[in-house]
Amino acid sequence: MDIQTLFLLLCIGLIAGIASGFVGIGGGMIIVPALVFGLGLSQHMAQGTSLAMMIPPIGILAVMSYYKAGQIQLEYAAVLALTFVLGAWMGSKWALRINPSVVRLVFGLFMLFAAGRLILKSWNDLNP
Repeated sequence: MDIQTLFLLLCIGLIAGIASGFVGIGGGMIIVPALVFGLGLSQHMAQGTSLAMMIPPIGILAVMSYYKAGQIQLEYAAVLALTFVLGAWMGSKWALRINPSVVRLVFGLFMLFAAGRLILKSWNDLNP
């Protein structure tokens, strides 16, 4: 790994970590596009790398902060964690059987939809 790649990875990780702790996003919304467009990884490679990096740190310090502030629904988190394992396994199997361009298109459409919904909700909340 060259120094430029290391620097890009450090920046991507830091930005994704801040975004994850701040608004709950990181892997899919920041790391995957950054790996595809910034480092030239394939969609599948970026998704697999993003999932692999989340296994150890999965936000331990951020979770501790939210827990101390009483801002975690532990029962919800437990159910989501259990079903996420199954869903991630199924999703990876499906994604690897589909053309990477189709996966990237679905991913982009989802991000566009999510962004549109967030913008409209925020706009409506700010302008009652």
